Amino acid sequence: MHVLVVHNRYASAQPSGENKVVDQEVELLRAAGHRVGVFERRSDDIAARSLLSKAAVPLLVPWNPAVRTELAARLRTERPDIVHVHNVFPLLSPAVLAACADAGVPAVATLHNYTQVCPPGTLQRDGRPCTECVGSAAPLPAVRHGCYRGSRLATVPLAVGLSVNRRRWWSGVERFLCISAAQRDVLVRAGMPAERLVVKHNFVPDPDDRRSGAGEHLLYLGRLAEAKGVRLLMAAWDEIAASGGVGVPLVIAGAGPLEREVSAWAAGRDDVRHVGLLDAAGSRKAVARSVAVVAPSTWLETFGLVVVEAMAAGVPAVAAGHGAFVELVEDGVTGLLHRPGEPGSLAACIRRIAAEPALGREMGQAGRRRYEQGFSPAVGLERLVEEYRTAIAGRTESMGGSR
Repeated sequence: MHVLVVHNRYASAQPSGENKVVDQEVELLRAAGHRVGVFERRSDDIAARSLLSKAAVPLLVPWNPAVRTELAARLRTERPDIVHVHNVFPLLSPAVLAACADAGVPAVATLHNYTQVCPPGTLQRDGRPCTECVGSAAPLPAVRHGCYRGSRLATVPLAVGLSVNRRRWWSGVERFLCISAAQRDVLVRAGMPAERLVVKHNFVPDPDDRRSGAGEHLLYLGRLAEAKGVRLLMAAWDEIAASGGVGVPLVIAGAGPLEREVSAWAAGRDDVRHVGLLDAAGSRKAVARSVAVVAPSTWLETFGLVVVEAMAAGVPAVAAGHGAFVELVEDGVTGLLHRPGEPGSLAACIRRIAAEPALGREMGQAGRRRYEQGFSPAVGLERLVEEYRTAIAGRTESMGGSR
């Protein structure tokens, strides 16, 4: 099969699970003998632009005509069987869908967040769930509240893009690949076409590093941001420390807007280590040496890559009991779920998993079995190719019916 992957890469200064998923899928398809091309833009390149060019970037968010022309020409030349769209913000835009239509190539799109119904894609505002824009043709509440980066001005291009391109997305994509059932449920309730929404979980490569023994630390691995529950974790850990600790330190690995706050909080403590951004090998080692991986997100995660990475390494997870975590973590079997947004509940789960090493070992083994059944590369490849074939067949049928 000949596949063209379309993706706007997120800035490399902060960890991106989405970039990782895209790269792993490309590698997986190529290893299986499929021909895979990549059409991409990089957010890192914005910094090198002239001041005038930087100022024009927001204007390209709703629609980038140059991308339509360039991609359509490439599609006509290469004639791929399918185009797989991932992120189009900020430099690609939904113009990629028009290019697919121009060249007559079917498209599928992986939905990594909620940008189809919420301008910033988080369904969260001020640290709490928010659905004000869901189901609305004009997402004005997002602009009013400045939901993207706390700025009304920065939110406008996203809101405009969502509003003017809604129909193009919903009619121009043969299959939307949701990465969890929880995400699909939200999008169906928001009015997206249910017949085009399917669940295809992300896969995780089988790691070389696996857990052996009880573990050396609790681990937070991810972006240091409010929505990821970092402040919630700090509050829970302070509560744990005040009652004597759990005998192992908390390791916080990652970068993001709260990095200075986390560094200041961890400074001078022997029960916390902030290790910054780890490379792929360092991340795998840190996971494998964990008592548990902690994922306390306050927003409704669409997947939870770090939880599945923990499963692959035979490590249990302590995660917030909402969003996709509920379908990834079987409470008491492959990990523990805490009440979302409650530091006391998170602290209690951490205490329990640290105090019962036999339970942690059993949970880790159960998690590994769950990984093998649902999140391995073999399962991921089979599901991905199946969806490509369904999309191609669907386009062929619709074209035949229109003649």
